[in-house]
Amino acid sequence: MMDRIAVLIPCWNEALTIEKVVSDFKRVLPEAVIYVYDNNSTDRTADLAARAGAVVRHEYRQGKGNVIRSMFRDVDADCYVMVDGDDTYPAENARDMVNLVLEGKADMVIGDRLSSTYFEENKRPFHNSGNMLVRRFINMFWGENSHEIKDVMTGYRAFSPMFVKTFPILSKGFEIETEMTIHALDKNLLLANVPVSYRDRPAGSVSKLHTFRDGAKVLKTIFMLYKDYRPLRFFTFAAVLLAFISLALFLPVFHEYVMTGLVPKLPTLVTSGFFMMAAVVFLGIGLMLDTEVKNSRKNLEIQMNIIRMMLKK
Repeated sequence: MMDRIAVLIPCWNEALTIEKVVSDFKRVLPEAVIYVYDNNSTDRTADLAARAGAVVRHEYRQGKGNVIRSMFRDVDADCYVMVDGDDTYPAENARDMVNLVLEGKADMVIGDRLSSTYFEENKRPFHNSGNMLVRRFINMFWGENSHEIKDVMTGYRAFSPMFVKTFPILSKGFEIETEMTIHALDKNLLLANVPVSYRDRPAGSVSKLHTFRDGAKVLKTIFMLYKDYRPLRFFTFAAVLLAFISLALFLPVFHEYVMTGLVPKLPTLVTSGFFMMAAVVFLGIGLMLDTEVKNSRKNLEIQMNIIRMMLKK
């Protein structure tokens, strides 16, 4: 059975806040079904969520990406709202976000913290600069569409079924939000931003995000997805770099040959040739993978058309 609105709350040890989060969203979206997916909590998160009226399910593979993968597979709805269980996002914005999806104006609505109170409320070191760094990388690699993204790392979003059922989730951890953002940009899906008043975690509540470890995973995800989604650009850049190295090695040898008719640095000449061959190989790889990516996009368009027809029935 398909829900009209499904609120999805991934949780790991959020006993301090989960009751309030569930109650707030039941008040703002009384017609919604609230799903809490417990990810191996060792406190009373699941019991308190059930007491507040949520449908509680369990995901035993650790990691936020694993939880969201199960959520997207299990739940069918006309609109999905995803929010963290730490009470840092206000439920009051949910109605505006849901309306944008149900009216067909967005496939993904971003609860934008950075245009509101995030920089004043966030007390964790390096998180402010980390969010800005990630946004800059997204702007650099997906510049033609990325002006639509105000907050890459937010955990407060609304989705259409078109987004949810076509999103291939590969991430296991906190890099999942970055993967969502890049998927939406690369597939030219409809995006919208709703500024939300972020508030820091209440006293006693501990963030599960490891600043440097998870930050490194996010940056790695950006570069890997750029390689996967834009292989021609990625491998062309590598080919040009290799070609420059080849020329830097070759030109002094060639100059000496012109002046003296001798090639005393034969190993350098051979190394230059290897670098140039590698450049040609990288360019060829980029061209082949670019063809594969274009075919994949064609298949996705067909898949989206099939899903759209099924949703209309």
